Amino acid sequence: MTAHIGPPVEGDGRFLHDYLEIRGLRVSFDGFVAVDGVDLTVVRGELRFLIGPNGAGKTTIVDAITGLVRSSGSARFGGVELIGKKVHEVARAGVGRTFQTASVFENLSVLQNLDIAAGAGRPVSSRLRRRSDVSGEVELTLETIGLADLRHAQAGTLAHGQKQWLEIGMLLVQDARLLLLDEPVAGMSQAEREETGQLLQRIGAQRTVVVVEHDMEFLRSFASSVTVLHSGSVLSEGTVAQVQADPRVIEVYLGSAHGAGEGAH
Repeated sequence: MTAHIGPPVEGDGRFLHDYLEIRGLRVSFDGFVAVDGVDLTVVRGELRFLIGPNGAGKTTIVDAITGLVRSSGSARFGGVELIGKKVHEVARAGVGRTFQTASVFENLSVLQNLDIAAGAGRPVSSRLRRRSDVSGEVELTLETIGLADLRHAQAGTLAHGQKQWLEIGMLLVQDARLLLLDEPVAGMSQAEREETGQLLQRIGAQRTVVVVEHDMEFLRSFASSVTVLHSGSVLSEGTVAQVQADPRVIEVYLGSAHGAGEGAH
């Protein structure tokens, strides 16, 4: 897919509503500026990757969008301002995120995890009880994340990659339209990375997806557009080929680290 960098295209219904628009985002900790005036626009249908060396501000941007750290500036999704909202209010606006370590209920089955997520608005007692029927939404999600045959397996017994897919599935059944994924393939086998990339392509076709990543091989295979951060600011933006050819990126990131083993905060 050709990268779409910039504001939504007028008249193209795909880009009119569900897009992320960040303007002048700034985060500081005790005088240290971690994110310094970042502007970023990501439209539905993109797989936007955020990359950069340690301290670049990638995860901090996600934390700011989701209400985990205080910030200034603007981050709007679907016309809703997210900055200043509490975590649950951001989630209600259709924003979901994953962390580097999957957060699933390990003592419950795959199906129960999805059912709890899907019924986030229901009373706790009804969410925990064993249900004889499976909603069409949950059934579709099981197929999408490739865990239909493991629906009754205890989540704690899943492989590392499968736990990440389950966590993504839990966001899908909550109807998250903006997915913020923090190093989704960290620690995965090559086969798991390939399956995860294909999963992101499937779910990203109708959603806005931002991936914080440092695995350059994974990025080259699946990113449709890339934003390179350095010292809390946007250094370069474009297609994979464009950012790889940018002398500034080569100097501060690719040239020294070759994209391998770089952490992401």
